[in-house]
Amino acid sequence: PNIAFDDVPLGKDEKSNKELKKVGEIPKFNFKILSHYEVGRKLNLMDFDLATKTSGSRFVFLKGKLAELERAISNFMLDIHTKEFGYQEISPPLIASESTMFGTGQLPKFENDQFEVKLEGDQKKYLIPTAEVILTNMVKESSIKTKDLPLRLVASTACFRKEAGSYGKDTKGMLRQHQFYKVELVSVVENDKCLDELERMTNCATMILDKLKLPYRKIILSTGDMGFSAEKTYDIEVWIPSENKYREISSCSSCGSFQSRRMKARYKNDKNETVFLGSLNG
Repeated sequence: PNIAFDDVPLGKDEKSNKELKKVGEIPKFNFKILSHYEVGRKLNLMDFDLATKTSGSRFVFLKGKLAELERAISNFMLDIHTKEFGYQEISPPLIASESTMFGTGQLPKFENDQFEVKLEGDQKKYLIPTAEVILTNMVKESSIKTKDLPLRLVASTACFRKEAGSYGKDTKGMLRQHQFYKVELVSVVENDKCLDELERMTNCATMILDKLKLPYRKIILSTGDMGFSAEKTYDIEVWIPSENKYREISSCSSCGSFQSRRMKARYKNDKNETVFLGSLNG
């Protein structure tokens, strides 16, 4: 895995994560709080049984106004990130090659969590588990001019994960699905600007929650809880009233030059030296 940055808390798991700040007031209600799936079923807008019949477990049909809401939230986020923060919207392929998955660190470590697609030829292909894979690899085997940096990209895509090892966790509702929609931010920068970009990216993500007036907290992950490719990660956890706790809804990571070394993605620095790029995702 990547080497953690100096200020990342040392620890084996999430117990060593550190809360950095809380934003917003936790709401109080004078009635029983229903979960999202209870509300969805009552309104006949969310159907897990039908999805099980057509596709198997951990899928869902969203109908009518709820399907419209999902689309509206994605568009809202895309509009904020493109118009206010200068990200370029991308509509990428949803299938990645084996070398592309290796480039961002999904392979070989997390192969059991990927959906493999059988196509013609010998090389393996995979449904993307996150748009990070395909967006970051847009600089694969390239040399980028410094004047073209930073690259800031955003995409709204379906994502596909087997959720291997998670059986028994979040089995009700749509918190841990095989297919889900996500808006992803990716930055490609000069490698000495990663930490500044991480702060900027995290602020772009929290702005969404500020605009939606949802209470949340910002966490720095410990060495044992960070992703394989990350050198420093902030999780943003939003308050879920039905669970009476915060749950992660965004994870913003600096990967330093870890991914660019795998992707062979470079740029020329001020000294005209060829060096590896920095990459981030959220």
